[in-house]
Amino acid sequence: MSVSRRHVLGLLAGGAALAAGMRPVGAAPSRIGTLIAAAEPLPTFAQRIAFISHALLGTPYRGFTLIGGPDSPEQFVVRDDCFDCVTYCETVLAAAIARKPDGYEAALRRMRYRGGRIDWRERNHYFSEWSENNIANRLVRPVFVPGAVQTDKPLGWMPELGERRMTLSAVPRASLLAHRDRLASGDIIGFVSERPKLDFFHTGFVVVGGDGGLWLRHASKSKRRVLDEPLVRFLDATRVRTVTLLRAEEGRAEEMIA
Repeated sequence: MSVSRRHVLGLLAGGAALAAGMRPVGAAPSRIGTLIAAAEPLPTFAQRIAFISHALLGTPYRGFTLIGGPDSPEQFVVRDDCFDCVTYCETVLAAAIARKPDGYEAALRRMRYRGGRIDWRERNHYFSEWSENNIANRLVRPVFVPGAVQTDKPLGWMPELGERRMTLSAVPRASLLAHRDRLASGDIIGFVSERPKLDFFHTGFVVVGGDGGLWLRHASKSKRRVLDEPLVRFLDATRVRTVTLLRAEEGRAEEMIA
């Protein structure tokens, strides 16, 4: 089954209007509910990711939308009017998992917080921890690419969390481009940071074009919106050396929305 182009255009137009206002903390976004319902007939996780992520193109970028701190109460923020790179990926994945609007917030909560517990110290502040915890949730799995190397690095970008370590398998740029056939639309690509004590500097979705070209679909801080751009151009502009790749697992809805 498929979703009509007219329906997609209608959703995009509605999204532009909704983008003017902020959603209340914890409210179920009607835009996302509409997208979940529209994507529900699509049979695979990857197809729903592609549909929902595309419908959100053009949404404004905004950082630091999550509320809470080491000395202030954590609030579960649910927004569809703006995203940073991680909240964009979370929103798309949770909507693709949910299949029904009433499961969206539960999926988002379990994805964002270790054990689904709404607490600042349980939030996945580092994307390496987001990856580790959602592999443990069996929401995603690593994508094997030949030439991957082990990376071990101390983390201390957020002193309030104390010293931590990141150990993961990262794919050098040359290996990524030499084995582009291993990638699929909807894969989550993480860009490993060269800065001391920081694990990643950005993330987004891979899109494989009809001609086999690779695109990055992401909430761009520099362009101030969600957009598609050639992956190689992004790699060149940001001088990326290594990346990680995760692929969403099918059949996780029941556990993630419980």
